[in-house]
Amino acid sequence: MKNIILNINKAFDHRIRLGIMSVLMVNEYADFNTLKELLGATDGNLASHTKALEKVDFIKVEKQFIGRKPNTKYLATELGKMEFKKHIEALEKLIKNK
Repeated sequence: MKNIILNINKAFDHRIRLGIMSVLMVNEYADFNTLKELLGATDGNLASHTKALEKVDFIKVEKQFIGRKPNTKYLATELGKMEFKKHIEALEKLIKNK
């Protein structure tokens, strides 16, 4: 019997990380405040989860200033997109029990 949880990736095991990747899969990028609002996360919580995804090269962080205000943008990397797709497919297989 094939291991049905083989492609379930631990990097996505928290709902905030799952949410970050879900947003970035359907948008070119998202800024910190957008992610915070969409996911209902605190600053510290969101920062720690984005750092975890950045550490494994699943997202890329771009920092810039808009006027005098700092702005942080997040983008899914090609590796992140590929791994997230594999993760979702593995979850679907697990649910369908195939």
